[in-house]
Amino acid sequence: MKFLVGSYFIIVSCLAYFMIQDKELKESMQRGEQIYTDFCITCHLANGEGVAYTYPPLAKSDYLMNNREASIKGVKYGQRGPLIVNGVTYDNTMMPLGLENEEIVDVMNYVLNSFGNSGAKTVTLEEVNTILK
Repeated sequence: MKFLVGSYFIIVSCLAYFMIQDKELKESMQRGEQIYTDFCITCHLANGEGVAYTYPPLAKSDYLMNNREASIKGVKYGQRGPLIVNGVTYDNTMMPLGLENEEIVDVMNYVLNSFGNSGAKTVTLEEVNTILK
């Protein structure tokens, strides 16, 4: 009986944690969509597909999914030089956007969970705070 009660408590606790986490991610993504619209849409376009050979796609981006820290660093400090996204080389400059760390969290959560990207662990403020130039 103690085992059943203990198991029940663990299951309910886990479900509550994931429900809260999902709500927080959804709210972060909503804020991130607005930031994307304000800062990113000009180059990466509304559908996240970018401009061929000029601005890399964020949609279904292998680079974003496989280079999480570098992606966050690029949003935080800007990015210069070549990178390969979905097999295509892009060699351009992305200037720093001047976003606060909280805004970087939100826009990264939006991008990593939109445009055909999925399954990424939620980006946290602590994670962004640790990214140094």
